[in-house]
Amino acid sequence: MRDGRQTTAGGSVPIEDHGVIGDLRTVALIGNEGTIDWMCYPHFDSPSVFAALLDPQKGGHWRIHPKPDGVLCKQFYWPDTNVLVTRFYTPDGVGELIDFMPMGREDEDDVREVLRRVRVVRGEMAFELECFPAFNYARDTHTTHLISGGAAFESEKLQLTLASSVPMQRTERGVTASFVLKENQSAVFSLRDGMRVSCEELVHSHESAEALFRGTVEYWRHWLSGCQYTGRWRETVQRSALALKLMTFAPTGAIVAAPTCSLPESPGGTRNWDYRYCWLRDAAFTVYAFLRIGFKKEAAAFMRWVEARCAEQGDGPLPLMFSLDGSRVPDEVELTHLEGYGGAKPVRIGNGAADQLQLDIYGELMDSVYLFNKHAAPISYDFWRHLRRLVDWVCEHWNQPDEGIWEVRGGRRHFVYSKLMCWVAVDRAIRLADKRSFPADRPKWLATRDAIFEDIMARGWSEERGSFIQAYGKDTLDAANLLMPLVFFLSPVDPRMISTLDHMRKPPSQGGLTSDGLVFRYDVAATLDGIAGSEGTFNLCSFWLVEAMTRANPVRPDLLEEARLTFERMLGYANHVGLYAEQTGMSGESLGNFPQALTHLSLISAAYNLDRTLGRKD
Repeated sequence: MRDGRQTTAGGSVPIEDHGVIGDLRTVALIGNEGTIDWMCYPHFDSPSVFAALLDPQKGGHWRIHPKPDGVLCKQFYWPDTNVLVTRFYTPDGVGELIDFMPMGREDEDDVREVLRRVRVVRGEMAFELECFPAFNYARDTHTTHLISGGAAFESEKLQLTLASSVPMQRTERGVTASFVLKENQSAVFSLRDGMRVSCEELVHSHESAEALFRGTVEYWRHWLSGCQYTGRWRETVQRSALALKLMTFAPTGAIVAAPTCSLPESPGGTRNWDYRYCWLRDAAFTVYAFLRIGFKKEAAAFMRWVEARCAEQGDGPLPLMFSLDGSRVPDEVELTHLEGYGGAKPVRIGNGAADQLQLDIYGELMDSVYLFNKHAAPISYDFWRHLRRLVDWVCEHWNQPDEGIWEVRGGRRHFVYSKLMCWVAVDRAIRLADKRSFPADRPKWLATRDAIFEDIMARGWSEERGSFIQAYGKDTLDAANLLMPLVFFLSPVDPRMISTLDHMRKPPSQGGLTSDGLVFRYDVAATLDGIAGSEGTFNLCSFWLVEAMTRANPVRPDLLEEARLTFERMLGYANHVGLYAEQTGMSGESLGNFPQALTHLSLISAAYNLDRTLGRKD
């Protein structure tokens, strides 16, 4: 415990003890006792300003909390919004901290701020504030200036202003404040970019803060009203949709895989990666989820973004990830001065996997384009020309080894899932060409699609094991193969698929991948992925299992009930505000970057298909 906060062995507040706010350009992670532990500014992939999540001492934080410590805290979202409320219960009274980034106002593009309003509901309470920014991942020094109406923080590349009517005191790291509020009194703090001599005009009154709060609540309510999902677990699906919306980058339509970096996949381990970029795979899956529940505008924005990326591309392979503006992802760098979450080192920014060959991205991309064309709007001929060039490239290179969906660093292999998604790329291109009467080399595409299918069935299936395997010549399981029926490669009731499903559902001690309904993506010890350490169960794969069991219902009715129980069991691993990280650890803790788009989109898809299959049954 640090300053009254529950922490990991390395002093970091647990991943799962955070809520998230954002403005479709960046986010802030806020601990369940009122501390901003992570925020990059001005964008998701910008350097951090607060990074206590990766180093409680050096990383920087912004804390507002009652004193003394040890009060009872409860955190929740204002219903149907991304406005976060942290409520404090003390013997002297009840207070609450409302955190949000204002949305929906006319000057939205010009004015951005993090607004924190603390108020006392009953009684009288004393509060403490600490605002200790640490610019550029705590690599840049800054100067703190006390100015009229607040304080200014000046570093070489970024300046921020903290405005409030509450008097502040300057310290070596930033500013502190102590204040007392009585019933119905409030204090407002606003953090904006820019350097000012005075910020009196930026200080929010109770009325102006209330207006921004109401406007932001209305913005999120209005956006969520477009959700067409009305089935079971509606509130859970809507929370996942709100989380996905937070991970969209409004200026370009790009979608980040997660808004954090270097949160470990195993406690104290080395599997720590930067996810603050746009993976074509993750974003394409997200488009599917948005289309499923009615958010065509977000799907269209991403399609415009990906069309621009395709237009920029030459004859070579398409990069598997991009920065939010469409540029190349920065080289991977280790920040040796940071201790890491729970002591997990190294802390990495940038991503070395950007240069890998991952053939599966073409399948996810073409599937999302096909669905967009079918359910949202017809694509243009120019977009088709770019896609046709990519499909022709796939026809020439599908039989190469690659690093695969899991981005292994132990050498390229002939991963079955990569072959599967090459088949999807060509299949969806054929369907789209026929649907729209687009010109294409149909004979070549048809021959390639059939060749890939035969190759997978001959080399990706193990008669001895009775299942599809991870890679040619590698007799281990891979949860990615659960997508075979989901992408219509095989019937969900094909005997080979049912056998594979049964093998995957076994516990690891019996050669399977499932532990009480939670699914490991593969056997780390048997895969030799080139990365040291272990990892938790992969939340995405757990929801894939739900879908695969759901679709097997016609010949295995027992699996439908099992699918429902597995899905509802997984709901219990969300955190207190309904968010998921990438993985779930052996003690039930969240592991990996948080919140993760893949997890939330797979939850939406699983809920949609499971609810539809259950129909009106209880």
